[in-house]
Amino acid sequence: MSLSKNHIKLITSLQQKKYRQKHKLFIAEGIKVVEELLKSSLVLEKLFVTNECSFDIPVDKTFEVSDVELKKISQLKTPNKVLGLFQIPEQKLLKNNGLVIALDAINDPGNLGTIIRLCDWFGVEQLLCSKDTVDCYNAKVVQASMGSLTRIQINYVDLNSYLSETKLPTFIADMDGENVYKSQLPKEGVLIMGNEANGVSKEIKELAKNVVSIPRFGVKQETESLNVATATAILLSEFRR
Repeated sequence: MSLSKNHIKLITSLQQKKYRQKHKLFIAEGIKVVEELLKSSLVLEKLFVTNECSFDIPVDKTFEVSDVELKKISQLKTPNKVLGLFQIPEQKLLKNNGLVIALDAINDPGNLGTIIRLCDWFGVEQLLCSKDTVDCYNAKVVQASMGSLTRIQINYVDLNSYLSETKLPTFIADMDGENVYKSQLPKEGVLIMGNEANGVSKEIKELAKNVVSIPRFGVKQETESLNVATATAILLSEFRR
């Protein structure tokens, strides 16, 4: 089957969150990402491929497109041979154990995608996002997560309510916290990472029981802060030590 005007209209609309929610679909691009998603429990809706690659999926879900057509529907500067539409799954029930990452108003899709990959790497099964954190089905997030999106349970929640009720020990990352390299960290807990510009909100700070920091070792001590994904990687490494 070939690409139609309706396909183009649908795929273009999915660049916006409200239409992803309306159609319950999201976009994935690139051979590696699509292969990872096809191996998962996610349900494929449609797959648009050039004649240079093939996948073992039902013919009625496959649409062969030219490089020019793929460029029309792709959000990448350099389209990567395949674009898939997948169904957005229902949120699963929250887990009340293990090591959990909670994100307070993370805005950058690249940061969220990288943090999803970090959760996958460090064996964090559950990622909680505040309602104002960027959508995990944003195409840039899907791209940056490189398939890890399929292996992490992601829930959008009211963080204030969750932190008020959880029995797990809670930690926030803050410049004024205890040196993480000298801290006794538990195997289970909630690590809260804050907004790129403003850090963790005042309301969340008041709910968290513990504060940890990553010390600066530079001689001039002029670096203002770390990228939130970089900081998450360092802190997860310490929690897993």
